[in-house]
Amino acid sequence: MRIAMRPKKRLLTRMFLTSLSIIALVGFGLAWMVNILHAQNSYNEETAKLIAEIPQVAAELREHDLIPDTSAWLEENNTQQSYVMASCDDQFKQIWTSALAVDRGLFDICERFNSIRDDIPPYFLSMNDQRGYFAYLLSVDIASIHYNLLVLKDAEKIQQESSKFAKRTYLRLALVLALALLLLVSAAYWGMQPLGRMRNELKAIIQGRNQSLSKGYPVELEGITQALNELIRQSGEQQQRYQNAMNDLAHSLKTRLAAVHAITDDQNLNRKEMAEKVMEQVSQMDHLVKYQLKRAMLGRKGLKKETTMIEPLINQLSQMLFKVYRDKNVAFTANVSPELAFPGEQGDLMELVGNLMENAFRLCISTVLVTATKYKNILEIIVEDDGPGVDESLREKITQRGVRADTRSSGQGIGLAVCQEIVDSYGGTLTIEQSELEGALFRITIPLL
Repeated sequence: MRIAMRPKKRLLTRMFLTSLSIIALVGFGLAWMVNILHAQNSYNEETAKLIAEIPQVAAELREHDLIPDTSAWLEENNTQQSYVMASCDDQFKQIWTSALAVDRGLFDICERFNSIRDDIPPYFLSMNDQRGYFAYLLSVDIASIHYNLLVLKDAEKIQQESSKFAKRTYLRLALVLALALLLLVSAAYWGMQPLGRMRNELKAIIQGRNQSLSKGYPVELEGITQALNELIRQSGEQQQRYQNAMNDLAHSLKTRLAAVHAITDDQNLNRKEMAEKVMEQVSQMDHLVKYQLKRAMLGRKGLKKETTMIEPLINQLSQMLFKVYRDKNVAFTANVSPELAFPGEQGDLMELVGNLMENAFRLCISTVLVTATKYKNILEIIVEDDGPGVDESLREKITQRGVRADTRSSGQGIGLAVCQEIVDSYGGTLTIEQSELEGALFRITIPLL
């Protein structure tokens, strides 16, 4: 049975529909209010016209002997016009009906108006002659007599005009909505351009063509781009940390494996002694593996939580290196106080001193000297040999990963870079000098906090 794919949700569609619905709601509300205001305005205009026609209205009243003939101002009105009209008392009881209203059988104008007079104008009445009328109340004093006059106007013509006005209003609203939709589409695609740009840049980062998102994004997206760049940076650092840790682990294990190989080839060791020394190297390998995995997760700054005695570790490393370089008969001297401690983990000290001592044993002619002292809350460790030394032009470069001073022997140029990283993590310094033994001297200074 084939399952129908659900359409993907689109943010633009939601935005269009929501915005257009709001605009349409506001637009139709305004159009409705405009039509009401137009109807009220038309009603008020018609009322004003009727007030202007008071003389004609009064003429009809005089014709029916409702006002005295002594009203001289009526003589100026010579226009005769009939109205659908009624006169009401204060309680809106009909007391007089015009001839035209009588002809149409409209004898309850006042009563009908009284039922709607509290409504908002215009006042619409549906009368017995099946016609609709708009009612206009004229409260006037003529010849010192107060009259409540109701004048009815045929609603058909006024309604036609109102209908035309409403159609024009809604047509204009439709044009406004069409223009609003066009502007919404334009604004949406214009506003979404930075997101499209961000998508393309993220693809480029995934493909390895870029390292981070560029600048120049709108203020609303700056927080997102900064967070993404920080995430990308941390991810890159984590990946680099994993890679460095694995390289460092391989570099560290290489010396231990060489030591194991030398131990197994030593004919002077019995089976028990050989097993003990091999297990000692395996234990160091296990410690190195745990150390490098922890460093890969936390970085070097997360590992400074304990202290390590220096002398036992240097003796342990020297015994291993004697096995690896047993053919050179190296004269090794360690000037280290038994109470001197390194302010960090054993793995850091093993990597730091181990790499320097391994280089010294490998490159020396016959002598290696390790000195560790403490002065003014500073720990100083010096490893020197009588080998060829390090050319002055290379002393700053060889602490970078992949750079090697000795190109004649195999290696990856990792050891000194690892030492530099460890020293930096402790706020110390690593300098390369000329030894009195005429070889290289590596001086490490680390503050003791």
